[in-house]
Amino acid sequence: MPNQNLEHIAFILDGNKRWAKKNNISLKKSYKKGLENISDLISHCLEIKLKYLTLFTLSSENLQRQSVNNIFQVIYDDFSFFFDKIIHEKKVKINIIGSRLNLPSKILKLITHCENETKKNSKLLLNLAFNYGFKNEIKQVLQKIKDDSSISIKNHEEIKKLFLLGNIQDPDLLIRTGGERRLSNFIMYNLTYTEIFFIDKLWPDFKFEDLKIIIHKYNTINRNYGL
Repeated sequence: MPNQNLEHIAFILDGNKRWAKKNNISLKKSYKKGLENISDLISHCLEIKLKYLTLFTLSSENLQRQSVNNIFQVIYDDFSFFFDKIIHEKKVKINIIGSRLNLPSKILKLITHCENETKKNSKLLLNLAFNYGFKNEIKQVLQKIKDDSSISIKNHEEIKKLFLLGNIQDPDLLIRTGGERRLSNFIMYNLTYTEIFFIDKLWPDFKFEDLKIIIHKYNTINRNYGL
């Protein structure tokens, strides 16, 4: 389905909490439904032969919320199965971006395990932004430059390698579910020329049909990259 210039899609997965309230269910069940939707999305992206998928799953600000324990519990209960499925299928390479400070040891072990077990996979690179914030990423980049005088910043490609997504293609398309119209401190260096779609549908309600409609709209855009 995607044409030759669509290789990388990014998502801000918003709306789990409101979906729980709307459907009168617990927040834990809502996060579980959201995780199932991520699994479906990955399958669809493999189907359309996408190269890169980047998901904003947990912001650094989210760690300050009371509901963060619900998120951690879903990870304990369900992410192991989710990652095991990806590892077993041997198609998706997982890359976790974000800070690993202040995360429970069980989650850190799970992250390390899934990255190691999928590093040779090549069908789809899945970047999961977890405990991530762009302002924190900027601090990390500046610290690298301060600590290593050999780092070159003479051109865009050299600078790009300092950021967490590295030298892969920037997202062609960003989709934010949940109705909000903001970027929320998410990979802003890499979104310079990204086409952005804000949709009202809450993340657990997002379907493959919604993705196909957005891709169709994207394919009608004449991208000139500021020229």
